[in-house]
Amino acid sequence: QVQLVESGGGLVQPGGSLRLSCAASGITLRLSVMRWYRQAPGKQRELVAVGASGGFTHYGDAVKGRFTISRDDAKNTAYLEMNSLKPEDTAEYYCNVQRDTINYWGQGTQVTVSS
Repeated sequence: QVQLVESGGGLVQPGGSLRLSCAASGITLRLSVMRWYRQAPGKQRELVAVGASGGFTHYGDAVKGRFTISRDDAKNTAYLEMNSLKPEDTAEYYCNVQRDTINYWGQGTQVTVSS
């Protein structure tokens, strides 16, 4: 059974940093495509970052240069490092892992950027 457990969300001031974690079990992240999405109230879900084997990464325009997706193979955990946070980054963040044609989702973690 695949399980993705997210953590690391919280309240942070503008300009601050957070690191989200997505601990995986039942699936090997290094063999999968990892994505982070976010959804703010009243808005559509937005792709934030993609990571895949071979070091491939892709970022949404809104976070390019500020966010970094990474993976720790020993811990089988994906990360989203978020720097220079802005109020518009406030959203529920979701980890998504795809293996072949099947997608798995974490439960979400709330990030609030406010002074």
